[in-house]
Amino acid sequence: MITVQNLKKYYGSGNSQVKALDGVDLTVAKGEFAAIVGASGSGKTTFLNIIGGLDIPTEGKVVVDGVNLAGLREEQMAVFRRKKVGFIFQNYNLVPTLTVKENILFPLDLDGSKVNESFFAEIVGLLGLEEKLKVYPAMLSGGQQQRAAIARAMIAKPSVILADEPTGNLDSRNGQNVAGLLKMTAQVYHRTLVMITHNLELAQMADRVLYMEDGRIVSK
Repeated sequence: MITVQNLKKYYGSGNSQVKALDGVDLTVAKGEFAAIVGASGSGKTTFLNIIGGLDIPTEGKVVVDGVNLAGLREEQMAVFRRKKVGFIFQNYNLVPTLTVKENILFPLDLDGSKVNESFFAEIVGLLGLEEKLKVYPAMLSGGQQQRAAIARAMIAKPSVILADEPTGNLDSRNGQNVAGLLKMTAQVYHRTLVMITHNLELAQMADRVLYMEDGRIVSK
């Protein structure tokens, strides 16, 4: 599902060069839940952004669901992100002027895709958002906002879900609940899930925990 070979991302040059990623090799199987743990600045977010097509590596090969990201033009990369990847961010990134329902359906609107009403209802029910569809994000708790973000990430049926500190703004109880829901939805729909977290307890919910240090995966 995800294959990364000799992935490097360097910024600057000479003595001021920063090696955000310094030769990462990794394979994540279809349907696997992998958690990446590491200190701030270890390269976790850079890695997630590259496999999600939000950033371009200095060197190396990235293949996601059969798509080799090398050489994709900007328009092709945008299509890849819409079709193949669902993103979940720490700050939710919900549009404040849209209702919960409109936020969930936003990726389909961008792509001009028809809504599968039964699938929409299934996701909303699974995440317990039935009573919140007509309200705006400001009226939701942090946990509810993140559940809406999970639904938005799932609605286009992407192959891969990438979650960057998805519980970082939540208290311990809500964090556990959201992480559990994220894992459950990935399992139900057999999606590959890669999650960055600083929380070792949450990381243990994954099928595999990877530790990143100085731009390298130090254990697998």
